[in-house]
Amino acid sequence: MAHIKNLTLGAGLALAGVLLPGSLFAGTESKAVVETTTKSIITGDLGVNFVSEYISRGAMQENKGVIAQPYADLYFSLYEGEGFVNKVALNLGVWSSFHSTHTLAPSNARFPAWYEFDYTPGVSVTFAKNYTFTASYFEFDSPSDAFDASRNINLNLAYNDTDILGAFALHPHVAYLRELDGVAATGVGSSGNYYELGVAPALPAYGPVTITFPVTAGFGSNHFYAENKAFGYASGGVNASIALACIPAQYGTWAVNLGATYYYLADQNTAGGDLDNNRFVFSGGIGATF
Repeated sequence: MAHIKNLTLGAGLALAGVLLPGSLFAGTESKAVVETTTKSIITGDLGVNFVSEYISRGAMQENKGVIAQPYADLYFSLYEGEGFVNKVALNLGVWSSFHSTHTLAPSNARFPAWYEFDYTPGVSVTFAKNYTFTASYFEFDSPSDAFDASRNINLNLAYNDTDILGAFALHPHVAYLRELDGVAATGVGSSGNYYELGVAPALPAYGPVTITFPVTAGFGSNHFYAENKAFGYASGGVNASIALACIPAQYGTWAVNLGATYYYLADQNTAGGDLDNNRFVFSGGIGATF
């Protein structure tokens, strides 16, 4: 937030009247200095999460060692209004996954621990007050050369049902990912389709703690999953965000995040039967919004 102080001519004269003899400015009406706040058109978030297993769209990526996943996002507000279209924003995001086990990295890898680097530019449009549609370009790269680059288009539609259900809002979303080039998370096809359905109900905040219960299911077509299977996975979990009031607000809003998620992986996503279909993933991290 930028704080701008506007000193009017009358206020300037009033100030001078304090510093100079009163007879010089007799009868001048003093005006208070007005402080206005300008809302920034740029917001964002950043942080890092640690997970016990890395599962991407139902495909196991790593389940051993330390897995750290830093991220950062910037959101540029392009438009806000009261009509059918309420907001338009440009989104720029980066995300990485670092693995202590050097997952699939060749012996001559320059960055053996840097398993994945993603960047996801996109545009989001909020319309009819509660609907937000986001179209993004997703590119998945591997600085450790663990896999070839994958380029994708991702479409997401989210609905804020708070006006209808209040504290019991489900916050549903649907998503569609289309592979353009290379192979996505499953490592199978090169032109597959991925479909996702999810909700994320939350408990009313209790002091600094906010608890959400995300539930997600993923499906594929056109050989997104092995054997051209349609069902990929289902997951459900609980996440707690604990605000850190000890950090001054001018440094952003910081929170510690803790989570536990249960995954049921379809047979084609269990590394040829080497993994149990039932997975429990634990996570923890710290992040800030600004």
